[in-house]
Amino acid sequence: MRPEILARITAARAARDLSDLARQAVGTAAETTSPAERIARARRMRQMANAYVDTIVLAEALAGTDWAEIAQALNRADPGTVAEEFAADVAEWSALGEEEAGESAADTEDLDEWYARHREDHDPDLEKPVADLLNRH
Repeated sequence: MRPEILARITAARAARDLSDLARQAVGTAAETTSPAERIARARRMRQMANAYVDTIVLAEALAGTDWAEIAQALNRADPGTVAEEFAADVAEWSALGEEEAGESAADTEDLDEWYARHREDHDPDLEKPVADLLNRH
């Protein structure tokens, strides 16, 4: 499995987890809690969103997207600085073996089932949006 496919699957996991956390935030809107707890929850959500963005950037870099295009999408001026920030992760993911990558992608059906349970009418009408990544060559 190509490392960018694994990164896209990892991003799908992050999106699922972020969505679940956002739904929980709505569910606790009227909950009596401390300001510190509400802020901590919001910070956790922001951290998860940042991790999601980083994983998407990693996937694009692994797919060969030019750093200038990535930097522009991130609203960053220096592609070299962005490339340096992600260099270690790109190298690490590029070095993953087939067995390790396969194990990391084992839950694609669970992600697809999660999507089917939460899908709304305006969402893409796909049966296997994550598992279909495994068919890319």
